[in-house]
Amino acid sequence: MKRARFIAEARREFLAEVSYYNKAQEGLGARFTAAVEEAAARALIYPLAGSLAEETNTRRVMLKDFPFALHYRPEQNGILIFAVANHLRSPNYWQNRIEKS
Repeated sequence: MKRARFIAEARREFLAEVSYYNKAQEGLGARFTAAVEEAAARALIYPLAGSLAEETNTRRVMLKDFPFALHYRPEQNGILIFAVANHLRSPNYWQNRIEKS
């Protein structure tokens, strides 16, 4: 069975955003979580459909209703997620994570 795996930094930033949205408005953290899960599911079903970033050999799938994207790489057993990145912030902050993984 294919699955989405988060590197540690991506999991931490995902959980930090869930916490932020929970504090901002009741139920918003759950909506953010659902948007991440839905984007990851799309990437699992169509791993090559995400926008290709040739310099990092990664792909990007946008979240619905939030200004975020999952940056991932397709693998034999699913996808490896490097970042849950807000595209209103510094766009390339996460790229050094690729060498670590």
